[in-house]
Amino acid sequence: MLPQPNSNPPTPTIESYGQGESGIPMEEMQPIMEWLFASLLNAGYYGTAHLIWFNDAAPNPKLEKAVKTGIKRDEPTLLYRCASQVQPPPNGYYWRLMAEHPSSRIYQLEVKDED
Repeated sequence: MLPQPNSNPPTPTIESYGQGESGIPMEEMQPIMEWLFASLLNAGYYGTAHLIWFNDAAPNPKLEKAVKTGIKRDEPTLLYRCASQVQPPPNGYYWRLMAEHPSSRIYQLEVKDED
């Protein structure tokens, strides 16, 4: 007997970091996560993405490691700015504002162009 084909289409996975320190209630996080999930699907991305909930009023050193994990794996790394500032990006990178989201608080980590 042949194995049955997997009927579930591939879907993206979002690894989320810093929710506890974010100060954002779970009911506000849900629509943000849904928007991000839909954006990944629309872009044809079905792998893992990393979402950092960054609150500069309650910094968490583990979030820097999460950013580096996304870089090492060459996976999309995004940041939701919960307060007034974004986390400093690693050398050679910058946070690009994702203007498509109405909150103007979601950023994607991008490689800086070398001039």
